[in-house]
Amino acid sequence: MTTTKSPLQSFEDKALKQFTKEITDLFFCYIQDDPNLMHDYLRLIGRTGDLDTTNQKLGKAVKSWFKLKDGKENKEPMSSLIESYTEHIKG
Repeated sequence: MTTTKSPLQSFEDKALKQFTKEITDLFFCYIQDDPNLMHDYLRLIGRTGDLDTTNQKLGKAVKSWFKLKDGKENKEPMSSLIESYTEHIKG
């Protein structure tokens, strides 16, 4: 028996897939838009002196926290904190 998705279910699927795909970029946007988090982020970068490794670890933390799988690399992020990010799909 085949069930047809309602318009709401179809929209939910579409929106959640798009959100999940961009979640790492959105996470970095959230950091840059929150003064307290941005302050802590800059202090962390200053202590480690390693922007790339820190950003990679933060990106992996997003993947792990939400139990996602890797998708393709996106080289056009909205966040100015990163040069690229890995898109994700539901795990």
